Amino acid sequence: MRLAVLTLGAAGFIGLTAVAAPAAVRSDPAPSAEDVARGREQVRERAAKVGRTKARLAQAGGELERLASTAALAVERYNGELVKLGQARRAHAEAQHRVAEAARRVGAAQTELAGFAADAYRANTGFSSWSAVVAGEGGPQGFMDRAGIVEMLAKRRAGAFQRVEVARNVATLFQRQARAAYDEQHRATERSDGARRAAESAVALQQTTVQGIEDEKRRLEKSLGRAQARAAELARERQAALERAEERRLREALKAKTEGDVPSSALSGSSRGAVAARAALRWLGTPYSWGGGNASGPSYGIAHGSRIHGFDCSGLALYAWSRAGVELDHWTGTQWTSGPRIPLDRLRKGDLVFFAHNTSDPDTIHHVGIFIGEGRMVEAPYTGARVRVSSIHRNGLIGATRPAG
Repeated sequence: MRLAVLTLGAAGFIGLTAVAAPAAVRSDPAPSAEDVARGREQVRERAAKVGRTKARLAQAGGELERLASTAALAVERYNGELVKLGQARRAHAEAQHRVAEAARRVGAAQTELAGFAADAYRANTGFSSWSAVVAGEGGPQGFMDRAGIVEMLAKRRAGAFQRVEVARNVATLFQRQARAAYDEQHRATERSDGARRAAESAVALQQTTVQGIEDEKRRLEKSLGRAQARAAELARERQAALERAEERRLREALKAKTEGDVPSSALSGSSRGAVAARAALRWLGTPYSWGGGNASGPSYGIAHGSRIHGFDCSGLALYAWSRAGVELDHWTGTQWTSGPRIPLDRLRKGDLVFFAHNTSDPDTIHHVGIFIGEGRMVEAPYTGARVRVSSIHRNGLIGATRPAG
């Protein structure tokens, strides 16, 4: 939080340094404006790197989501192929059962053929001479009876052969179909498993890539934070150096004035206001302390500010103008009357801007800030907050004063 406020304050005082031109002509205090500019440029460069890395991370994250979706689809397809493989296994087992049943029927048909041969032998229906036909058992009629038996047995034999052939064909067909279905499903499952492994490998690789980019982003963000802190510190050091240089110039001007060597214009209100503004900016980030602040800087306050080393609003205004050689009371009431009233469209750096509960009644003034240009001011806002730069354009703005020494 403190770094953010300091960075804002550093940006806010850029315009103020121009007022110190007379001192800069004689010697440019260190750190120089170029040092501050280089620090800010380094911040911009590192911020750009962070931005580019965030863009890469977003792109890599999107690719990871796409690959994860593809992997999920591959996993589900593999799951589906596993289900089909299970079905193929059951079909193969059923086919094997049918093959066994067909084999059993082949055996039965073979047994039937063997029985046919035995029956034919018992019926004496083999080839016989003509004399056997006439003189055989039962004579011609017996032969005819035996011939009918032979015809019946022949038909049974033909049917048995046909059943054996059909059973063999069915068994072979079932066995071939079941094996082919199982083999094809096994190959499909292997292909699906390969696709699943490839998709999951792609996800793992992309996760590694994303993690690498995230690590790089964190490293760059740390580097950016260090650059921001350094830039803010350079800006504060530069501001403090300019303030000291301006104070030296004012002291010299005051001394010269007493000797009649310089015109009174050298100590114009705008010069003093610039000093006051820069002095206030020096303490950006300082804690608010009720009753805190004096001509020497932050101090412990009173009541709930007794343990906080800092400023309240009028204490900051008192300190800022003391740096420009103007004494103010630690009270917004007399600070309001410490100089001429300034129209809001003619504000200069250092002018005090006041806020009241009732903008038509100065007795309700409750807050003061130090104007720094472009509609902004330095203020010690309230308990729990810190000295910061903020806009003057808010409710309760009653007017402005330019303290006179």
